[in-house]
Amino acid sequence: MKGFCEKDGDLKCSSKTIVDTTSRSTESSSSEPEARDSKFCKSSLWSGLFASAFSVFETYSESSAGEKKLVHSKTNGWTAAVKRVVAVGSMRKLHECVWGPGKTGISSSTSDIWLLGVCYKILSDESYGDADAGTGLHAFKQDFSSRLLMTYRKGFDAIGDTKFTSDVGWGCMLRSSQMLVAQALLFHQLGRSWQKPLQKPYDQQYIKILHQFGDSKSMAFSIHNLLQAGEAYGLAAGSWVGPYAMCRSWEALSRCRREGADLDQQSLPMAVYVVSGDEDGERGGAPVLCIEDASKLCFEFSRGQFDWTPILLLVPLVLGLDKVNPRYIPSLQATFTFPQSLGILGGKPGASTYIVGVQDENAFYLDPHDVQSVVNLSRDNLEADTSSYHCDTIRYIPLGSIDPSLAIGFYCRDKDDFDNFCLRASKLASESNGAPLFTVSQTHKSSKQVSHSDGLADTGGVQEDDSFDVMPDGDDWQLL
Repeated sequence: MKGFCEKDGDLKCSSKTIVDTTSRSTESSSSEPEARDSKFCKSSLWSGLFASAFSVFETYSESSAGEKKLVHSKTNGWTAAVKRVVAVGSMRKLHECVWGPGKTGISSSTSDIWLLGVCYKILSDESYGDADAGTGLHAFKQDFSSRLLMTYRKGFDAIGDTKFTSDVGWGCMLRSSQMLVAQALLFHQLGRSWQKPLQKPYDQQYIKILHQFGDSKSMAFSIHNLLQAGEAYGLAAGSWVGPYAMCRSWEALSRCRREGADLDQQSLPMAVYVVSGDEDGERGGAPVLCIEDASKLCFEFSRGQFDWTPILLLVPLVLGLDKVNPRYIPSLQATFTFPQSLGILGGKPGASTYIVGVQDENAFYLDPHDVQSVVNLSRDNLEADTSSYHCDTIRYIPLGSIDPSLAIGFYCRDKDDFDNFCLRASKLASESNGAPLFTVSQTHKSSKQVSHSDGLADTGGVQEDDSFDVMPDGDDWQLL
């Protein structure tokens, strides 16, 4: 089933600045497609407002001869006001006027906080303002501020043949996805326990990662190259895209960056697997992670040198119509307990964020909607100012209030790590009461899911048996 406005992979909403290429819905049936599309398009009008107001001050029209002519829009009160807002860096204020102010800090709850696979115990006498060193809250704050932040930038070289030198108002999904991939690289190069040191010089691998996300064509994972790689999926400067298209664009970028490069010089040293439904979602039900496909992908990534390589798993989902169906909330929360967790690309239509942790019903996130000047770091400058790539302000939203169109990320370092992930994912699916986020299958032909008969131990361990139990596909595989 296709999600929202997507038909045949390329159908667009009536707003010209919106490109929705989300995956098929795992929550709703194929009935009333027009009503569903209408709801999404209406809810996305604000996205069009952002994109048109902040990015399209100059437009092009094509003459009958096919020549493009610059058409300057008449300056009116609204356009002038918007320009002034951007000029003074008040994008966040307008963003909050539309969506409501975000909550900062953490709630008074003493429940555990899970941040990308790491659990922080909160004591009853701890509070956000006076967390002492050595406490769970202090450790959580330090870990949160060490995550890599990507935000709107202004002043970079024009993107392709366009006039865009800023992604203000339309690049939040791209920035959110950059954050997720940047965490994967950070985990791969420096390990999950790495945290930003308080003193310089910094680790060269850390600086190298930030260097790759600079805003120029020469940087491997720049917004320039990401847009070019995602053209087939609707990515274009000035347009907002859905999580499904974003995941496929990273898959395409990984493929094109791999061609012609030595294996040990890969800019993205891991295979990228987009976990989609059968035949890219043509069949209903939850997406299927096929172990056979993952193995083949890793073998191809290494050009036949290894049976397995590190792998980045991206799972685009649509879990409802206007909001996430509550039946999926427990499973979404549980994904943050996976050691392989890379968080969630989620937010509201046209206002994507990067969700990195949960506590009870609340989701902690990094927000790309601050506007900062372009920074292109040299990979050898270990004394560089990297403050614009981190955030000390902790923001949270109810997990149930995010847009149902989202994507979950996981990073598996090796085959053992992947096997551990499959066991956890299978256990999660079996406990989902018929509403799995995704399922695990050994092969396509078997039409069977991988199950974990004994479950994981309460200590977080995995059963020692290294084989997968396979059970016939039953009621879990259905149109939800």
